[in-house]
Amino acid sequence: MSGDVLARMAAWALALALVALPFVAVLNGWLASGRWPVRQIVVKAEFRQVDAAEVRAAVQPLLGAGFFAVQPDVVRRAVVALPWVERAEVRKRWPDAIELVVHERHAFARWGEDRLVSRKGALFEVAGATGLESLPRLGGPDERVAEVLSFYSESRAELAGSGLVVDGVGLSPRGGWRLKLDSGVVLDLGREKPRARLRRFLDVWPRLAGSHAGPPLAIDLRYENGFAVQWAPAGAGNGESGIGNGQEPARGAVASSDDEERAIRSGLLALSRFPVASSSFFHSPFPIPDSRPL
Repeated sequence: MSGDVLARMAAWALALALVALPFVAVLNGWLASGRWPVRQIVVKAEFRQVDAAEVRAAVQPLLGAGFFAVQPDVVRRAVVALPWVERAEVRKRWPDAIELVVHERHAFARWGEDRLVSRKGALFEVAGATGLESLPRLGGPDERVAEVLSFYSESRAELAGSGLVVDGVGLSPRGGWRLKLDSGVVLDLGREKPRARLRRFLDVWPRLAGSHAGPPLAIDLRYENGFAVQWAPAGAGNGESGIGNGQEPARGAVASSDDEERAIRSGLLALSRFPVASSSFFHSPFPIPDSRPL
């Protein structure tokens, strides 16, 4: 290749570089960023938990290099890092606007001590979140959050029409299930066949509830062929939670498939030595005993 050809190629390369360099400089914000500033930030969201001012504050520092230098992926990551943001879409709108579409997280329940869980099973934490006291309380190993959500939904459906309302679900690290009702009553279902045990209890519950004046204190369903119920002693408190027929609760009585009907009629389906769940029931991990009652 002759020297003239090389010289011409070098001249063309230099000319192209001189033409391209200003465009590269503008696109990277190295040159004339003040001529194409971003003057508008348009935020579209539900604004239930996400605050527009908070979004703008997160985005503003990324816009100083000008419209052409704005990197949508960088802006999107900054928005998604905000506590209540699930995902975000970022678009440039010529000549001077950045448009943000923000999809908020919807807290479905509280998880353990200080986190929240979405309906899709995403765990997240929001410092100082308020107004969430009415959400159900769920807990368990993080990797089994989908199972806990499913069991919560199934349990609510099973209890529909029974007068019992599920307030929360707990799953121990060893696989033991617990339900907590809105009345504060705790149902221990154990590790084996919790759904079948719950259905067995619900088959009897209408007749059992009718035999007592007040609600039970705790219910243990971890038996092969029956369950145990702890009722408040007769005449305790204001008299609303005692046994309907005025008898003292049977000590350690357990209902089996054979004597269940007789126990219901006599009002003796009770277990006064059953430990009442403390307020730490939904703390993680859940202290669910693995030993079966005698």
